[in-house]
Amino acid sequence: MSRIFGTDGVRGLANGLLTADLAMQLSQAAAIVLGHRHAAEGRRPTAVVARDGRASGEFLGAAVTAGLASSGVDVYDAGVLPTPAAAYLVGDIDADFGVMISASHNPAPDNGIKFLAHGGKKLPDAVEDAIQQVYEAGDFLRPTGAEVGRVTRLSDAEDRYVLHLVGAIPRRLDGLSIVLDCAHGAASGVSPDAFRDAGASVHVIGAEPDGLNINDGVGSTHLEPLKQKVRELGADLGIAHDGDADRCLAVDHTGTEVDGDQIMCIIAMAMKEAGRLNQDTLVATVMSNLGLQLALEKAGINLVRASVGDRYVLESMVANGYNLGGEQSGHVIMADYATTGDGLLTGMMLASRVAQTGMPLQELATVMTRMPQVMINVKNVDKAAASTNQAVLDAVAETEQRLGEEGRVLLRPSGTEPVVRVMVEAATAEEAQREAEALVAVVEENLSL
Repeated sequence: MSRIFGTDGVRGLANGLLTADLAMQLSQAAAIVLGHRHAAEGRRPTAVVARDGRASGEFLGAAVTAGLASSGVDVYDAGVLPTPAAAYLVGDIDADFGVMISASHNPAPDNGIKFLAHGGKKLPDAVEDAIQQVYEAGDFLRPTGAEVGRVTRLSDAEDRYVLHLVGAIPRRLDGLSIVLDCAHGAASGVSPDAFRDAGASVHVIGAEPDGLNINDGVGSTHLEPLKQKVRELGADLGIAHDGDADRCLAVDHTGTEVDGDQIMCIIAMAMKEAGRLNQDTLVATVMSNLGLQLALEKAGINLVRASVGDRYVLESMVANGYNLGGEQSGHVIMADYATTGDGLLTGMMLASRVAQTGMPLQELATVMTRMPQVMINVKNVDKAAASTNQAVLDAVAETEQRLGEEGRVLLRPSGTEPVVRVMVEAATAEEAQREAEALVAVVEENLSL
């Protein structure tokens, strides 16, 4: 059998790839690998289970809970909560592991199952492989009588998480008018509560989940409604979450987008100013804009680039003791407070910086100037040869030399398609387009299948 786990758990069409049977049996396997192998002898293992508001999450959550409890795991049902809240609760109540049922920013018919290790941490590949091995063997535990797991509603789950968020920010949000777009997702209840408890005047859109409308025309992948509402109300800023609220994008008072690179830049500078940025370093991915790198250099902050994907950002952070990292998409990890990207924490930290400095978000965002970026997908090419073909390598080197310090080139093969992604950043949009098209011609000439 091919590998079930992708880059962010097991994800697919609910009741298509992701059936109740699969959810239950994966949970039975996880009960062994993450529960019984971790729990102290003589103690029944515990797990936190949470989900976003998708209709399919109801039956998948029931299947996950059944799989765990039937395997002798005590389940704490946290209900509908963001992914970062589930991760926080695993650590907060010292559960052995956690399960989050969500497909993040995907449309409503999709869903996913993400397992969290002790402390709320992401699973390394080797542990995911161990779960799959037990699943394929089908040798599950079947305790009886008093040995079966019990299911308890974690009734104070939201309160615990909100208290954590409000306690993390360096400055309250009193006096700020903020529009929140909750993507009809997992943050619909808890995000407005957290921002209000921190003192903000909150206006909410995208917070009427019906099980089918998650991410539908709202949230961090559809910013127009947020931009319009911020301008209409004259709010100070807007914050947009995705379906499971592990991401955050923002707009300033004019409705102009502030992306993940700009958010990371603002937070990194604030942390350095406070002496809290470990090794004066931010971890981002190879896709983050060159403007971020140039702005950080001026501020005396190092930029470490990781492969695309928040798990690779986190790996670099853990391996080197860094405490801030993230992606252009708004997936920001603040390791002093969270084990994963947290869109609520990120948004509150950004708003707190506005309150702390007295500067509008528009002005704070000017610390970074985005370089024009052009991305072209070159199809039907030998992507494996992109890093070895001499003509392509020479063309990349020549382009980099022409662009100098005000430009950047990236050739990145797709993980799933015969496609090479050509990205060029330059001082002007025209230059970036011209250089990108020239590189595409070289790739097509030398790598075509």
